[in-house]
Amino acid sequence: MLGSLHAAWRRRPSAMVVGAIVALSLAGAVAAAVLTWRGSEGPVGDITALRSGGGERWPAVPGFEVPTRLPDLDPALAPPREARLRPIARRLEVSRGDTLMEMLVRAGIPRAEAHEAIRRLTRRFDPRDLKPGQALLVELLPAADGAVRLASLALDVEFARRLRLQRTGEGFALEDVALPVVRRPRLATGVVEDSLYLAGKGRGVPDQVLMELVRLLSWDVDFQRDLQPGDRFELLWEELERADGSDRRVGDVLYGRLEVAGRTVAFYRFERQDGRVGYYGPDGRSLRKALLRTPVDGARISSRFGKRRHPILGYTRMHKGVDFAAPRGTPIYAAGDGVVTYAGRKGSFGVYARIRHNGRYVTAYAHMDRLAKGIRRGLRVRQGQVIGYVGSTGRSTGPHLHFEVLENGRQVNPLKIRQPASERLAGRELERFRRTVAAIDALRTRLAREPVIASRE
Repeated sequence: MLGSLHAAWRRRPSAMVVGAIVALSLAGAVAAAVLTWRGSEGPVGDITALRSGGGERWPAVPGFEVPTRLPDLDPALAPPREARLRPIARRLEVSRGDTLMEMLVRAGIPRAEAHEAIRRLTRRFDPRDLKPGQALLVELLPAADGAVRLASLALDVEFARRLRLQRTGEGFALEDVALPVVRRPRLATGVVEDSLYLAGKGRGVPDQVLMELVRLLSWDVDFQRDLQPGDRFELLWEELERADGSDRRVGDVLYGRLEVAGRTVAFYRFERQDGRVGYYGPDGRSLRKALLRTPVDGARISSRFGKRRHPILGYTRMHKGVDFAAPRGTPIYAAGDGVVTYAGRKGSFGVYARIRHNGRYVTAYAHMDRLAKGIRRGLRVRQGQVIGYVGSTGRSTGPHLHFEVLENGRQVNPLKIRQPASERLAGRELERFRRTVAAIDALRTRLAREPVIASRE
C-alpha cells in the first residue's frame, strides 16, 4: 500500500496535495452542516470553542450522539401481534368418499396433528358417520415457516348439537355445544280429493309429516282402500330453525287427526316421566302396536298373501307374504322390537333379513338392495329402525319388498294378524297426558284463529 502511494506521489505530487485539501474541506463542511442541523433542535454550545478546543476538553454537544439501533415503528402504524397470528377460518364440505383425515391434510394440517385431533374427536363422534354435504368449520393458525396448525374445528353432529375442538396449551379440548333453536308450531287442515299426499302438499305439509301420519295410523287405517274423496285431515307439527338462520328443518309431529270411512282417529305426542316418547289416542291408549303392518313408507301393495301365478316361474303357487312396490333405495323398517336372526343372501330371496320379535312372531324381509349399515345376526333392533333398502335381488322382476310374518313358525297374512291390546296410560301419567292434550288443543285453536284475525286487521 505504502509503495503504491509513494509511486503516485513521485508521478503527480501536486495532484495528491490538491486531492487531500479538497477531501479535508468537504469533511469540514459536512461536519459544520450536521452541527448546524442538530443545532436547529436546541443549543449546541459555542461553535468557535468547538473548533479551537482540543481532545477531552471539548464541550459536550447536546443531541449529537449516534443512535445504537433503528427507531421503533410508530405503534399506531404497526399491526398488533395478535393480528399477525389471527387464525384463518375455512369451511370444508364433505364430498362422497372423503375421510376426515384426508380433508384436514388437504387443508394443510400436518398428518400427525390431524391424527391427534381426530383421536380426541372420536370420543363423541365416529368419523365414519360423515355424510356428503356435511360441513366442517376449521381455523388454521399460520406459522413463521409458512406451515399451518389447527387452531379449532367445529362439526355439527345433530341439528341442535355441535362438537368443537379447541387448541389449548396441552393439546386439544373437546366441547359439546348446544345450538339455540327457535321452535315454531305449524297447523294444516284440508280435504282429500285425489290422494292424501296431494292434499297435504297443497296445504304446505312436509313429506316427513305426511309419512309420520301414515306410519302412526297404518294399523287403524287401510290407506289403500279406506281413504276416500271428502275425507278430512288436520296436522300440527313443529318447524325448527337455528337462531342464526343457518338451517331449518321439520321437528316433531304434535297432533294428527283423520276423518275416514265415517269415523275419526286422532293422536297426541306425549313424553313420559322416564323420557320415553310415544303417540296416544285421546283416551290415553298407545297407537304403537307390536308389529308395523307396512314396513315401507309410501309403498303400494303389488301382490297380496295367497295363491297367485308366479311372475317368473309361470305356474300357480302360494304367495306366503305381501309385496310392497317402491323405488329402489327406499328405507325398510323393522316391523317391531327384536333380534336379527339372519342377515345376508338367501337363494331366490336375494338379500334377506329375519327378525325374532318374541316367542310368537318372526318377520322376514326379502329382495333388498342391501342391508343397512351395522345390521348383522344377533343385533337387537327397535321398531322403525332402518334395516335395509328396497331392491330387486334374487328371483325378482322389479324393485319391491317381500314381507312375511310367521306366527309360531307358520306364515300368516301380515294384513290380518291380530295385534295384542295397546298399552294404556294410567295414574299420574294419565293426568300428565291430559294436561298435554289440553295444551295442544289450546295451541290448535289459537293457530286456527290467527289467519282470520290477521285478515281482519
